[in-house]
Amino acid sequence: MTFPQARPEVESLQAYSAPLEGRRGLLRLDFNENTIGPSPKVVEAIRAIPADHYGIYPEYDHLREAVIANLGLPLQPDQIGLFNGVDAAIHAIFHAYGDRGETLLTTSPTFGYYTPCAQMQGMAIQAMPYRVSDFAFPLDAVRDALVGASPRILLICNPNNPTGTRLAPEPILELAAAAPQTLVVIDELYEAFTGDSVLPLADFAGTPNLVVLRSLAKTAGLAGLRMGFAIGAAPVIDRIGRVTGPYDINSVAVTAAHAALADQAYTDAYVAEVKQARSWLVEQLQGAGIRHHCDGGNYLLLWPRQPAAVAEAQLREAGILVRSMAGKPLIDGSLRVSIGTRAQMQQFWQAYRAIEA
Repeated sequence: MTFPQARPEVESLQAYSAPLEGRRGLLRLDFNENTIGPSPKVVEAIRAIPADHYGIYPEYDHLREAVIANLGLPLQPDQIGLFNGVDAAIHAIFHAYGDRGETLLTTSPTFGYYTPCAQMQGMAIQAMPYRVSDFAFPLDAVRDALVGASPRILLICNPNNPTGTRLAPEPILELAAAAPQTLVVIDELYEAFTGDSVLPLADFAGTPNLVVLRSLAKTAGLAGLRMGFAIGAAPVIDRIGRVTGPYDINSVAVTAAHAALADQAYTDAYVAEVKQARSWLVEQLQGAGIRHHCDGGNYLLLWPRQPAAVAEAQLREAGILVRSMAGKPLIDGSLRVSIGTRAQMQQFWQAYRAIEA
């Protein structure tokens, strides 16, 4: 078939994809989502949307103010970028700042969507591996590459998905200050489960090259509605926003975000439950002598005795979804298991012991 060819970068691109179909009705421990859903107040707010509002384009200004109020930080509305999920924010960052021949500096393994976003802009990728023994952050290697190679973008997932690796905010700020021509992007989607946010210490006037990403997917249960934020210096947020559509976030998501931000107590209670369940599961793994790694985030890695893909399939037959890390550098052979409530982790543990018996 003859058809118009896309740009060379797109023709050679292997798009990021994830097995998202057929997941309803199962225990979802595969994509680090909130496992119980949003606050009842979110559902009430969505149901209360007047019918005539479906025909009106969404309004965003008050949502930026709500984000600032929720964070409790001295920010201005023009420092908050709103996006159709953090995936869209990441794509916009590369679209605005990435160019052919320039370099993305990141770590390995990490969130898989960074790579195709860089590749579609024709960027080179320099990925520094985490330390083999304990998945510690390769700070010295990143610092040397940042100063020596002057990459266009440095992207750090903190805590890192999938290793859970944590990096304190002070070294991040030092990295940003040392490379003012590099856009330093910190993906903080899992920060609530760890507490290493750079935001309370960030000075966007002094380090305007720093951008922080946040979401309502992992904590507040809005993964299906797609709501993400980019926070940084106003001129940088403006440039990132220039490459997005004028109405990319729908009105239902805006309404849900307002309600979720207003019910922080619900989110805090869920995060606390996940942290307790994480501790419980780690105790079980330690007691059973099962190799595992748990640090930051609402997930952990464990190594089954059988091939990861086989264990993944057997757990699915038992009604539980996990994510095989087969083929990924440093963590090949492991399963990434999202953490839910205590009852959900007890369900997982019972099923896992059965397939490993």
